[in-house]
Amino acid sequence: MPAPVIPHRFPDRRAAGRALAWALSHYADRPNLQVLALPRGGVPVAYEVAQALVAPLDVLLVRKLGVPGQVELAMGAIAEQGARVLNDDIIAELGIPSRVIDEITELEQAEIARRARAYRGQRPPPELRDKTVIIVDDGLATGATMHAAVNCVRLQQPRWIAVAVPVASVEGARHLRRVADDVVAVLTVQPFYALSYWYDDFHQTSDDEVRRLLQAALPASAVPNEEGA
Repeated sequence: MPAPVIPHRFPDRRAAGRALAWALSHYADRPNLQVLALPRGGVPVAYEVAQALVAPLDVLLVRKLGVPGQVELAMGAIAEQGARVLNDDIIAELGIPSRVIDEITELEQAEIARRARAYRGQRPPPELRDKTVIIVDDGLATGATMHAAVNCVRLQQPRWIAVAVPVASVEGARHLRRVADDVVAVLTVQPFYALSYWYDDFHQTSDDEVRRLLQAALPASAVPNEEGA
């Protein structure tokens, strides 16, 4: 695979995924490789990675816990199977009571359950024990959501966990290096601005697009039918 020209911005998530796949090419010969995407925006990126590495693709469902009234500000995140990471500094600074945190956690757990049904149908999550797992998203700002994802995967005793993104903040990459075995970013930037700044096309990824890409990446025998979906 020829080395891509690394842009200052990515045309879209699929192009970012192709650049990221090249940065991950040293993983191509790893046995028991599994690519996991954080939906929705991480799925188009991860699809290109999985295709290039000839690896299976699935989703890892994680939800940010937004501060009430400031939903873009993360006070933590939760992942499948109950893994939760809290930003104690933000919680203490804003005086957010545990009752509120638990209420928001419950709401986001319900959304995780909905997405699991929508994206996988009756298909179970992949088995991760003793696998090399690459967790992909479309960007890494604070790292709270990805931290929850790593914690979720770690509970399943994989051999190796790599975090992979097209663009990461210096702070976010530093934070994830403390919890993951490897962090790969095409661009590591400071200041980070907003994630959308690093993409020419940053349209919201739909549930339909997620399903389409997951089905395109699956062997025909594993694609859920309409009843299962």
